[in-house]
Amino acid sequence: MTIASSSPPSRLPTGGAAEAPSRTRTRQGVSGEDRGDGRLAALFIAPALLGFLVFLLWPTLRGVYLSFTRFNLLTPAEWVGLDNYVRMVNDPIFWDSLWVTVEYVVINIGVQTVAALAIAVLLQRLTQSAMLRGIVLTPYLMSNVLAGLVWLWILDTQLGIGNEIISGLGVDRIPFLADETWAIPTIALINVWRHVGYTALLLFAGLQAIPGDMYEAARVDGASEWRMFWRITMPLLRPVLAVVLIMTVIGSFQVFDTVAVTTAGGPANATNVLQYYIYGSAFGRFQFGYASAMSVALLVVLSAITVLQYRLTRAGRTDLG
Repeated sequence: MTIASSSPPSRLPTGGAAEAPSRTRTRQGVSGEDRGDGRLAALFIAPALLGFLVFLLWPTLRGVYLSFTRFNLLTPAEWVGLDNYVRMVNDPIFWDSLWVTVEYVVINIGVQTVAALAIAVLLQRLTQSAMLRGIVLTPYLMSNVLAGLVWLWILDTQLGIGNEIISGLGVDRIPFLADETWAIPTIALINVWRHVGYTALLLFAGLQAIPGDMYEAARVDGASEWRMFWRITMPLLRPVLAVVLIMTVIGSFQVFDTVAVTTAGGPANATNVLQYYIYGSAFGRFQFGYASAMSVALLVVLSAITVLQYRLTRAGRTDLG
């Protein structure tokens, strides 16, 4: 019986060295694409980065340096060390301006937050109309200067239509912007009127992220609208509300243009907010070193307030699972 001999089957390489060149080429191709994407990303980021360096970082560093100098634009900056900060600590006008600013911030943030939250909840619960959202946002489309001028005319003691209406109701005319008691609350409410729509839409966007089935389950359990607001809406809206509060507090401490066009810091420094005092020191009395020191102090105060707000409100954490 003859047994036919056969050669052992050849084994073709299915991996190892045969695939190594392919993987190498793939890795090289991906790394090349990554480099291309990185260059493209850098190209898009470059204009914003250049603007940040030129208009934010450099002026900030320059301001910190000038805060340790005596500088008036006419002569070279003269190093004086901590003299400007010592003067600031002993300056009663600085502390009065800071107190006026805090008073403005408390009124502005308190009223604006409550009003914006109410508007946002009403927009979510009662209507989804884009037209109403546009109407709510309309005052924000005005500049602060224009809003200040409009309300200056409306609230004018003698000729303003607001005081005409008050007079028609049999009430004495109110010097909203000419009285020390009324001036800061009036300016705060003017800015509330302008910014409340924008703040409400930010909160409305946060409300849209809350799952609707939570409200449905609460209704099934017999929860009222008020109970759902405090037990569902507020806890889940907290991160967005915290960020909005941080933004509005920073913006409120920087109030300037409304004061400049309505009261110019008066009457009797009743509206001389810190930003207006800094402006007057720099461009009115050419004390750029002292103005820079106050600006640095304001930067430190805002940084501390921001960190404190972030920690107290737990802005980086959400209750959504």
